[in-house]
Amino acid sequence: MLRTINDLASIGGYTGEQYALVREQALKQRAFPSGRAFWVAGTDWSKRPENFSGYYNCTSTHIGDLNAFGLLVDLAMQGSGTGAVLEQDVIANLPIVKNVIDIIGISAIGTKAKQLRQEYTSYEIILPSGVVEVRVGDSRAGWRDAYQFLLNLAHNGLPHNEGHIRVHLDLSNIRPSGERLKGFGGTANPVKLDDAFRKVASILNDAVGRQLTSVEACLLIDEAATAIVAGNIRRSAGMRQFSEHDEIAATAKLGLYSQDEEGNWRVDPKKEALRMANHTRCYHTKPSFDAVETAVALQFNSGEGAIQYVPEAVARANADLLPEHATKKAFLDLYTTKGRDAAKRYLGMAYELKHNEKLDERELQHRMDRYGLNPCGEIIGRDFHCNLAEVHLNTIDPSDYEAQDAAFYAAGLQVAALLQHEFVHERYQYSREIDPIVGVSFTGLFDFLVHAGGYDWLKWMMEGRNGRRAKDMYEGMEKQYLSRWRAAAHRGVEDYCTEKGIRLPNRITTVQPAGTKSLLTGASSGWHPPKAQRFIRRITLGVNDPLVPALIEHGYSVIPAQSARDNDGNLLDDISDPRVQEVLVEIPTEVSWANLPGCDTFDLAKLPVEAQYGLYMQVQNYYTDHNTSATIELREDEVPVLSKLIHESIENDEGYISAALLARFDVSGGTFPRLPFEPISKERYDDLRTIQEISGTQEDFLVTLNKYDSSEWSIESVAGCTNAACMAKAEADEREGK
Repeated sequence: MLRTINDLASIGGYTGEQYALVREQALKQRAFPSGRAFWVAGTDWSKRPENFSGYYNCTSTHIGDLNAFGLLVDLAMQGSGTGAVLEQDVIANLPIVKNVIDIIGISAIGTKAKQLRQEYTSYEIILPSGVVEVRVGDSRAGWRDAYQFLLNLAHNGLPHNEGHIRVHLDLSNIRPSGERLKGFGGTANPVKLDDAFRKVASILNDAVGRQLTSVEACLLIDEAATAIVAGNIRRSAGMRQFSEHDEIAATAKLGLYSQDEEGNWRVDPKKEALRMANHTRCYHTKPSFDAVETAVALQFNSGEGAIQYVPEAVARANADLLPEHATKKAFLDLYTTKGRDAAKRYLGMAYELKHNEKLDERELQHRMDRYGLNPCGEIIGRDFHCNLAEVHLNTIDPSDYEAQDAAFYAAGLQVAALLQHEFVHERYQYSREIDPIVGVSFTGLFDFLVHAGGYDWLKWMMEGRNGRRAKDMYEGMEKQYLSRWRAAAHRGVEDYCTEKGIRLPNRITTVQPAGTKSLLTGASSGWHPPKAQRFIRRITLGVNDPLVPALIEHGYSVIPAQSARDNDGNLLDDISDPRVQEVLVEIPTEVSWANLPGCDTFDLAKLPVEAQYGLYMQVQNYYTDHNTSATIELREDEVPVLSKLIHESIENDEGYISAALLARFDVSGGTFPRLPFEPISKERYDDLRTIQEISGTQEDFLVTLNKYDSSEWSIESVAGCTNAACMAKAEADEREGK
């Protein structure tokens, strides 16, 4: 923690008073910097400008030129989540694919001695055959440039080498599996690199003679992400935005998962890479109720295809020019009735009226394009990097307003520090200069409100937020808290930017999903209700991550992730299987209010969709400047109900931008496999905790972790018994002399 805070202070040039506050709030576990900052802050790697992107949770890029593809690979390999706008008018700027790429061979990985390895990618045309020999460099830039070279070759060819280009890929420079990674640690695992290159070539070859389709462009990004994840860089996080009428994109994920008659799950190998990102459809006009209902039903069945209402996003991203309700409403009316050009002219006039000068065309277009989303949809902008901080509301007393103000103010200081960064890529630096972006988020809202409103607030939620008297009282309570927190976050960012002479962001607050970091304090994620009073939380790790054996030794269950499958797409069950590259750590969790009087009697799986949507929109309208990351859970009979709520919110300009949906099923085995959360009973929670206590070591966790992080180890050494229940049984058998 101190490594991270001290680095933010150094980058941001905090005053002594600012540093003391940020440090205090972090150590009290009230205001945390971003997860990426926890990872890289203070390292020599993070100080190099070409690595600055690795400090940021999330990005978004318009994919209107070939170089954008390589940039996304670079970002993903630094650990930053990638958003990609793939609307048809955006990818229409891509060139035609002209050449067939015939990969005639790929040499084995890691055959070259370490001291002889080539760090950067190069190529040579072998004569007289004309084969293009591509030597892939052993570095982030090496992987990225080889990928970009194939794209450029397919679209542009080489002098005197076009039409049908034969390529041999030399991977001998790539460090083999198990060798230590530079940068921010871990071990190499380039197991899917050769497969990714073949799939990239195949996608490009299918498009020869025309431009890439949106789904092909998506797959090019996602195949690279698959290799990156398998390579132990990090989990992948992505968002892909498609046009409203792009039906191929809308149904791209249908059939991705399927079950056989015995209940075993299978992943379609041809579509597998699409798992790497969320899919969203961009609506630039107000959709009809039928269109909304069709989209909601599609999301219910596939988990994908969210509606993003673009005009609201663009309006919020231009809050400096549309500060009042009247000006925002006029912009929205023009956008949805007269079109984007009319709305664009209105923005230009608003700028001229405010600044007494005309706005240049590049910035004006940038302003109209500020609807790109980061991987979980909480940030809006164009070609951006966003730094996030997070207030843990579950650690703060609802009656302690001073503590709440201090936490959100400190979070504002945390996010503002990275505005000092300057990016090496012009498109991202330009965006930073004209549209600086930060995001002050919170987590544990539901827990906080249960403690604030007690059993009666929870009962009101479970009844669908009905009843005029209760509605007035509890919505007023929520509004008061949310507005107060927003104001405190704004003060933190505004005071910092004023002092440092930095352009002030025009949107500051957001709510991120807050998955892994929420576990640090046991908070429910973001604004969301927990899955249950007690649940299993699953966290993804690389199979060779030293955390894996350390967690097993401390009694945690570890199972293969969704990406682990056999050649037929069936999910694997044994983490020692060499095909397993990612695993899930299962963490039994109990919310802070689970044992409060009466609160344990409610089945949160039956929380009505109206209640979820109502709380979400409260956050959206009284706290959030960007967008509120939301996953609303519903049953099939609630599809018309939610469709009506979304349609009315858009129709009446009530602030809706985008939300993800997740199907709920009442039958066992009907949901998707190995989800991040699984509700459990109090009895099972108690059993799992007992198993952990029995099977886990009493050794300090850091001591255990260092044992595996400082020496070579094999997953096979712990794979004979890879979960807490198995280990507990083995110990019991030993005690009984079996």
